[in-house]
Amino acid sequence: MYGDLSSPFQVTDDNFGVTLKSSSLVFVDFWATWCGPCRALAQTIDEIAQEYSGKVLVCKLDVDNNPSTAKNFQILSIPTMILFKNGQEVERLIGLSAKKKITEVIEKHLQ
Repeated sequence: MYGDLSSPFQVTDDNFGVTLKSSSLVFVDFWATWCGPCRALAQTIDEIAQEYSGKVLVCKLDVDNNPSTAKNFQILSIPTMILFKNGQEVERLIGLSAKKKITEVIEKHLQ
């Protein structure tokens, strides 16, 4: 279902719930194609997907194409990244974040 997990999985309104249940740690980048900071973050998200392959399911959700999920999680600005553990939100980062900050959040929940 998820293909190559060394790159971010494209999650949608339709598969979001199933995706959250598929892995104990799921990291979701809420973004849009027109968002400059989102595009600047894309390479970092790709690197994190590669580095944490097999440990964390890294996903991207385009808020324009999937408004229902974005609304459910009250995504008011992008990029917003949410880390889910066992289906529950445990951390939220808003705005362009440094890779070190993102990996610190992930590492804290890998324990």
